[in-house]
Amino acid sequence: MRRKEKNITSAELLLTPHTSLLALAAASILLLAYFIRGITGFGSGLIAVPLLALFLPLTFVVPLMLLMDFTASATLGHSNRQLVNWAELKPLIPGSIIGVVAGATLLLNLDQSALLTTLGLFVLAFALRSLLYLHGDKPISTLWAWPASLIGGTVSALFGTGGPPYVIYLTHRIRDKSAFRATTSLLFLMEGGLRGVVFAITGLLLQKELVLAYLGGLPLLALGLWLGSKVHVGLSNAQMARIIGALLLLSGGSLLWKAWH
Repeated sequence: MRRKEKNITSAELLLTPHTSLLALAAASILLLAYFIRGITGFGSGLIAVPLLALFLPLTFVVPLMLLMDFTASATLGHSNRQLVNWAELKPLIPGSIIGVVAGATLLLNLDQSALLTTLGLFVLAFALRSLLYLHGDKPISTLWAWPASLIGGTVSALFGTGGPPYVIYLTHRIRDKSAFRATTSLLFLMEGGLRGVVFAITGLLLQKELVLAYLGGLPLLALGLWLGSKVHVGLSNAQMARIIGALLLLSGGSLLWKAWH
């Protein structure tokens, strides 16, 4: 017989005797996530969502990370907007719109255990790619923009972690580091705005606890981005990719454990 799901709601989190411990854990996760974001320009959702989902429902975690990531993208994108590669950005927009709508629909209707299993497998796949540093140098066709944006938009709405499909595609199209960072930041900002509209329509943003969690997370976001930008200059791309991969391997494995137990 299947065991009853033990995942607590966001409201119950505020009332539990272990509130302080859980709040400390959540704060540490957010700081780590935006430290990584400050170094690489992406990856905050990949770090935070799997770990926060261990003790909070995805229907709370995903909207929270939407608000947090939208703020981070606006912060990073504003100062680098003149470096955006619009020619590479435009083909990704139509598929992203379709994907976000599909992902939000699935988030509201799929079983929580199935969502955790899917997210765990997705994170593990990207973890292995990062650990092995599988980055080819040959440019790929723009035809890949459609599957990359469809999958990216769907996964973003489902888990708040849609960066990998976009990043994999754009790393094979944009060679300049500054242009890549600026283009991905603006892409995530635009997609985040779209997800915000869809989530507001579906009611996912209409949770009172979201405002408190978001406001409490802003100082952690700012500190993480600042620290990450300081560390960025001392690490190679390969070193950072493998560090992210190790973290994702742990978080993906823990998600599968939670989904199956």
